[in-house]
Amino acid sequence: MRILNFGSLNIDYVHRVEHIVRPGETIAGASLDVFAGGKGANQSVALARAGADVAHAGRVGEDGRWILEKLRGAGVDVSLIEVDPEVKTGHAVIQVDAEGENAILLHGGANQAVSPEQVSRVISKFGEGDVLLLQNEINGVPDLIRAAVDQGMSVCLNPAPMTDDVRGWPLDKLSLLIVNETEGEALCGEADPWAMLPRLQAMTGGESGVASRGRSGGEVLVTRGSQGVLYLGQGEAIHQTAIETDVVDTTAAGDTFIGYFLASRAQGETVEACLTKAVAAAALCVSKAGAMDSIPTVS
Repeated sequence: MRILNFGSLNIDYVHRVEHIVRPGETIAGASLDVFAGGKGANQSVALARAGADVAHAGRVGEDGRWILEKLRGAGVDVSLIEVDPEVKTGHAVIQVDAEGENAILLHGGANQAVSPEQVSRVISKFGEGDVLLLQNEINGVPDLIRAAVDQGMSVCLNPAPMTDDVRGWPLDKLSLLIVNETEGEALCGEADPWAMLPRLQAMTGGESGVASRGRSGGEVLVTRGSQGVLYLGQGEAIHQTAIETDVVDTTAAGDTFIGYFLASRAQGETVEACLTKAVAAAALCVSKAGAMDSIPTVS
């Protein structure tokens, strides 16, 4: 079983600040660091470091070639990433405050230049039993979902950052949907995390692959930060508590959780074991600064 992550590749400019900049305010940053990032790239690294067989597909500009080397060094297959000389690599400006919380401004760049031809070329290399992981930082996600299902793949979606158009995507083809509380409420209109679980599950419907294990209906995960994670699927609901730790930087915590959870599922572990491993990895991630560089390696 292979996991294809068709997702974003960014250059992250991380500014350490005393507090997140308010409207109309100008403040001095304590430091500036430059990292490889993007939800897609971070999740691919998390998958690889969790022991999964993962290939990343996406797009960068000439200025982003070094990100490919970074991913390759982490164990990710980068042969499906295309370098586009006509555009700049996507980037993020990230503020991290004294409490470790962050605020992020994204520029899509090459992430928004994925062509239908690239989608067809990439998806044709995968098939029955393989998994497609998607986020919402590239264009063409609905077409990728449909193409993957037609190819016999199962699809996992993390619709972050959440936008209004996600509600019109073919969510009924998903095997696994992963959201935080804010994204879940935006999708189904329900604020209570436990109540949103069945509503979100009703929107999914994948019947094959790693997520549903042949059962009708998809699985749903709602991440809640320090309050843990809620899971609904395969006839059971689970609350996995978070692990207390000293928070340095929450960037990539959710990406780390997703990568470890999906990798463990692909390796045939129980849901409980997957959740336990994923929250432990996320706790390690937030205890270090940075995004990709803070993602732990399975021991």
